[in-house]
Amino acid sequence: MTTELVPTPAGDARITHRPAAAPKALLALGHGAGGGIGARDLVALAEALPPRGISVALVEQPWRVAGKRLGPAPKTLDTGWTPVAERLSGPGLPLVVGGRSAGARVACRTGAATGAVGVVALAFPLHPPGKPEKSRAEELLESGLPTLVVQSAADPFGGPAEFPALPAGHELVAVPYGNHGFEVPKRAPVGQDAVLELITAAVGDWVLGLL
Repeated sequence: MTTELVPTPAGDARITHRPAAAPKALLALGHGAGGGIGARDLVALAEALPPRGISVALVEQPWRVAGKRLGPAPKTLDTGWTPVAERLSGPGLPLVVGGRSAGARVACRTGAATGAVGVVALAFPLHPPGKPEKSRAEELLESGLPTLVVQSAADPFGGPAEFPALPAGHELVAVPYGNHGFEVPKRAPVGQDAVLELITAAVGDWVLGLL
């Protein structure tokens, strides 16, 4: 595991590299608006995918590197992400971009312009909690790339049943019982480890299927 700082117009972003021994693809993942790369789904993917030949780059936005607690406006998030994705999409491995929550939105908005071959949207915030009329579906539907959505059944930002029909090349994987952070209640018949295994298997299979 190595880290590097990448200058962007929004400040320095930080990449934590988890390389595969014999890489076939690179998955770059951003974090949400209120958390960092320590989120359970991002950690699980960074551990599970390199043995399958998928290198993982966990990207911390400049606001997070600077020690701020909440993310800025979407335009600034895009500005802090795009130079990192462009750096990672140079000659070499096919690049898949993605992230959780706000990071998924950033990847959907910018992926096609940065040379990526696909988008992984974890816990895509389809709408603010309790406000389904404020839909963000357009960002997802118009990503311009094959897109995998991984969504918890009990996500207050929009469960799988709330998503519109997806275009060709898009796929939605429903995660049982979890919330926006893919956390499973103790009373659920499916445990936390099983849910994370479902997520990592679905993402790994999908990324390798793009190649």
